[in-house]
Amino acid sequence: MKPVYGHDSTRRAILDAARSRRLHHAWILSGPQGIGKASLAGELALLLLAGEEETGQVAESHPAARLFAAGTHPDYAELRRLEKDSGDLARNIGVDQVRALGRLLGTAPSVSQRRVILIDAADDMERGAANALLKCLEEPPHDVVFLLVSHAPSRLLPTIRSRCRLLRLSVLGDTDMANALRGADAGLNEGDVAELTGVGGGSPGRALALSGLGVSDMLAALERIIDDGDQINAERLALAKTLSGKATRPRFEAFLDLVPDFIAERTRTKRGAELHAAIGHWEQARDLAAQAIPLSLDPAATVFELCGHVAAIGDRREPGMFG
Repeated sequence: MKPVYGHDSTRRAILDAARSRRLHHAWILSGPQGIGKASLAGELALLLLAGEEETGQVAESHPAARLFAAGTHPDYAELRRLEKDSGDLARNIGVDQVRALGRLLGTAPSVSQRRVILIDAADDMERGAANALLKCLEEPPHDVVFLLVSHAPSRLLPTIRSRCRLLRLSVLGDTDMANALRGADAGLNEGDVAELTGVGGGSPGRALALSGLGVSDMLAALERIIDDGDQINAERLALAKTLSGKATRPRFEAFLDLVPDFIAERTRTKRGAELHAAIGHWEQARDLAAQAIPLSLDPAATVFELCGHVAAIGDRREPGMFG
């Protein structure tokens, strides 16, 4: 299992509870997508199955580690969206997946002192699955621990939230981000790591999704637009052209992801009326970027409009954000 970077306080909270024999039966690990919640949940699951909460480490030769790596640990279950025959993932975690936990919940642990169930992500459960899980949480069997990964706990049933301990995970700092990126992709050079750390917003998953999509070129164009206003629309027209083809869909989606954060970063230095106006442009850019894919908006027109919001917040005096 690859090391998990950051989130020390969350790791410590669960392991301390296990060491003191006050381990709650259900935990929600919440936070933005791509920051390592599921990886941390997997690490914690293995530690709890191996009974290594004291050391906080499990050797690869440990019987629990070998079973866990092979996906055959009899005291462990993991619920995710299933892959369909087409290769796509199902929209939800289904009720039958949750009901299938009955076999594990109805028997004593086989090789470990406890049983662990990881759900990634709990937000993906359909209504019937959520209700089925609630029944499991209402009368939890002895020595069963539920680890629920959630990007948006507010979307979970209030009755599920009330039966779980909620732990909020934060985005990673630059050092942990860089280490996580190096660990995830050995092919990244230090320049790539530095660039992705800068644009990832503390989320290794988001940063890796942007890798190889020409992020540097997009950011450089946004910097030129905000610095000189792009009075003749040359920069925004060039971006609109290069991001509007069918083959450039991944780059277009990356651009949609980048622009609101770019505006937000440049807004932090503003005050008074300028701040109020910049926040308005950020809100409009955020909403436009969020609607572009679901509403099938024209990519070229969307890029052009987003660049207009970038140009509108420039004061021509501040140094470039990434320069």
